[in-house]
Amino acid sequence: MVISEYYKVLGLPINSSMEEIKRAYREKARLYHPDINHSPGAIDKFIEVTEAYDFLIASKEKGDLNEQDYFRIVEEWRKYRQERSRQRAQYYARSSYTRFKQSKYYRSTNILNASAIIFNFAIAILVLAFTIFGYILKLKEPIPGTEKQTLFSFILLLSVSIILLSVSFLYLKAYLAERKQHRKKE
Repeated sequence: MVISEYYKVLGLPINSSMEEIKRAYREKARLYHPDINHSPGAIDKFIEVTEAYDFLIASKEKGDLNEQDYFRIVEEWRKYRQERSRQRAQYYARSSYTRFKQSKYYRSTNILNASAIIFNFAIAILVLAFTIFGYILKLKEPIPGTEKQTLFSFILLLSVSIILLSVSFLYLKAYLAERKQHRKKE
């Protein structure tokens, strides 16, 4: 297969982002996993989707490629990784969908994960705390001539920390909604 065919298998335009590839793989894996889809061609389609995902992720990790590098990677893929990818897909096709979803391989396709959301919250809270404490310290021990600058800096940093906190909250809300939706599907 050529790279455009791998994108086509996942239903993506060429040069889709890593997040789009992961999202498409999760959707297609759920659609074609033999534990959910009992049609005769589901196993082959699941294996094909997994192979496409493996190839696209490997090629994305290599970065932008010229034509010579691309053909070298395709040959390397065919020699070493294609069979391993098919064996992995066959293994996951024989397991239940629930077990497949708990695998490290499937979990690596998560776009929103709890650790990233917690990290975002921590950064937002740190910025907020340092902004407030810094402003209080400046009020206790002012430097002559910086009163306006201190108030401006405080308002700016306070706004940034509130925006960060809001974005973190939105990510948390989306993450919880996604988990709830996946639990309902099971």
